[in-house]
Amino acid sequence: MKLSVIIPAYNEKETILQVIRRVQEANIGVEKQIIAVDDGSTDGTRDLLAAISDENVEVYFHEKNQGKGAAVRTGLSKIKGDLVVIQDADLEYDPEDYPILMKPILNGQADVVYGSRFLGPHRAFLFLHFLGNKFLTLVTNALYDTILTDMETCYKMFRADVFSDITIRSNKFDFEPEITAKVLKRGYRLFEVPITYSGRDFEEGKKIHPWRDGLHAFWALFKFRFVE
Repeated sequence: MKLSVIIPAYNEKETILQVIRRVQEANIGVEKQIIAVDDGSTDGTRDLLAAISDENVEVYFHEKNQGKGAAVRTGLSKIKGDLVVIQDADLEYDPEDYPILMKPILNGQADVVYGSRFLGPHRAFLFLHFLGNKFLTLVTNALYDTILTDMETCYKMFRADVFSDITIRSNKFDFEPEITAKVLKRGYRLFEVPITYSGRDFEEGKKIHPWRDGLHAFWALFKFRFVE
């Protein structure tokens, strides 16, 4: 059994090496393939990744910034594991939660597992982001007849064959609603589990914008419900 961990990174020089170390040190009982994708960073992240010589860390580079979805798509083309998880390059999510995400899949209960920030212990984070997440999750539930609590979570774990069977078209943060829409429309068994979340604010490097990215996500939910 092997877990492929895709780490999309853009201008995360303060945290990228710590995140990779945490992933390496996480005691999860299976082999890990770590795939870091630098999405055109300009702050020195690229140089830090280029200097990595660990055999279990694969590093790929985009010449210019394209967005999280594009970085995940690059990582997806390199996976060798039986399971796949997305790991943001900041310190908001804890790799020690991987076994919690893995359990429903290994038990044969789920094809995809989302780690919900609202079901587990979490730092009190930005109110507008909270409202945006709740609204987009409500729209998801209404359009796709489900009962998710956290559609926008980073922690999404898949059986590798499920993830590889889905074509990702979105380049930016609208990757999250796209992959959710396609998982639900295809009838894959989707579970949620509680995770620990330590959210950042903008001064600490948070990049997602509640209005701009929220509107893109809203449109993506409708587009992928009725177009594909």
